[in-house]
Amino acid sequence: MKILVFNSGSSSQKSALFELDHKSGADPVPPLWEGRLEWDGDAETLTIQSSQGKKTREERKRVPAHHQAAVKTMLGSLWNGDTAVLSSPAEVDAIGHRIVHGGSRLTEPVTITPQVERAISDVSEIAPLHNKAGLAGIEIAQNLFPHKLQIAVFDTGFHRTLPKYAAVYPGPYKWYEQNVRRYGFHGINHQYCAHRTAQLLQRDLSSLKIVSCHLGNGCSLAAIDGGKSIDTTMGFTPLEGLMMGTRAGSIDPGILIHLMRTQRAGADELDSILNHDSGLLGISGVSSDMRDVLEAANKGDARSILAFDIFIHRLQTGIAAMAASLGGVDALVFTAGIGENSAEVRSASCAKLKFLGIHLDGEKNASAEPDLDIAASDSRVHILVIRAQEDWAIARECMRLYHTPGQP
Repeated sequence: MKILVFNSGSSSQKSALFELDHKSGADPVPPLWEGRLEWDGDAETLTIQSSQGKKTREERKRVPAHHQAAVKTMLGSLWNGDTAVLSSPAEVDAIGHRIVHGGSRLTEPVTITPQVERAISDVSEIAPLHNKAGLAGIEIAQNLFPHKLQIAVFDTGFHRTLPKYAAVYPGPYKWYEQNVRRYGFHGINHQYCAHRTAQLLQRDLSSLKIVSCHLGNGCSLAAIDGGKSIDTTMGFTPLEGLMMGTRAGSIDPGILIHLMRTQRAGADELDSILNHDSGLLGISGVSSDMRDVLEAANKGDARSILAFDIFIHRLQTGIAAMAASLGGVDALVFTAGIGENSAEVRSASCAKLKFLGIHLDGEKNASAEPDLDIAASDSRVHILVIRAQEDWAIARECMRLYHTPGQP
């Protein structure tokens, strides 16, 4: 099967084409083709990059505010030009879509129907940027690949196993009855990392207690017991939990009430502050990118040092909390952009966790590449660096659903 994966964001569109069959094992396979589209909303500058093996094409140009034509241009390099791997769009068998929020009704990968699209739209009030982008991607794919199977895979789905005591907020119970609850996010990658951990350690997943650290521009932790999510740091929205690139993470809600009363801050202003002006960027004043923050901190910039210290403090306490939820930990996983690439973050976050049996090997950590165990020989806990493979995981779900009885 040739499966095209859509990962649609508010300012980017990533796509990848995979070829899978029933003989495909648990090891992730590289895509036949990858495409990435990014745009700047002010200048409407578009960057298109597509690649097939060592062949890469990149172009920058100005585009209209409506980006469907730009996405079609990027996808056209699948069957046109130096990076082509198909003769026509007809060779694509199925399209998988990463949808960030499935709400309470959409928890399993599902064939996209008008009813499913409405359900995704209904949750857009909770995750407006993410879900609207996902729906736009579905529309583009339906236009380009009519009559092909379209499948939605939900970032919230893996956390459907959260026990009620972890999912319910301690406000009025009617909140829960109105579907105001902890949903959790990054579930596609947390689930993949759990299975990859079991594979790398040659252990049965059902026997493992794993703390998974998805650290990128968005950050979350998951406590995974026997392959099931039992706790996580993100909640009703992706705002809760750890400090992130531009998001505040968990703060005292009384701060928002204070700002509303004293500065007459409205919902839109508070939303912008919490989502776009906080986190690493808000504290450092330098960047939302951990690499830039570390560079400035190493030069003595006080606010960048503080931003790094807050990030590590919250990460350490979060890991310990997840371990407490599990009643112990067998493996600590670092994944996504920061988790995979920042030896400084891994080292600093593990420094105060020796009471959990977590001992990092400094040399292994400094030169680590996914997928490796960087724990010291005397560590009771495995410490793994695992490459995020969301697109491949989505493709695998599409293949599974494609061959499920009752599907085309």
